[in-house]
Amino acid sequence: MILSIDLGSEVPIYQQLRDRVVEAIASGELREGSRLPAVRQLGADLGINFHTVNKAYDLLRREGLLRVNRKTGAVIQRDPGSGPPGPGFAPDWETRLGTLLAEAVAHGVPAEEVLERCRGRLTGFTAGTEEEARSGG
Repeated sequence: MILSIDLGSEVPIYQQLRDRVVEAIASGELREGSRLPAVRQLGADLGINFHTVNKAYDLLRREGLLRVNRKTGAVIQRDPGSGPPGPGFAPDWETRLGTLLAEAVAHGVPAEEVLERCRGRLTGFTAGTEEEARSGG
């Protein structure tokens, strides 16, 4: 997996790292049990402070997507095939979704365009996992 970050972006680097890992999980590039690079190694590879990587990994851990311990390192804990999310997932996700939709509306994006873009992104994430499920995996 290649993580790309934009050092010039207004989005904090730790958030970019977190987002790229989530996208890799959603697209099937990372699966339950996949190992991520060690915090210090990824920091060195990307030329960023290891504390920044640690912050991203901690977010993923708190979200239930990553398991981190000294023995095994950082390991993906769930993927699209892991079953339904835990009970605390939906309220937080709906809050963040509401904010994203509000941003689009505030900028004047028509509702149908918002829905079309959502469908396109969702299809992009689920295409690989659905295809794999049909082929037996």
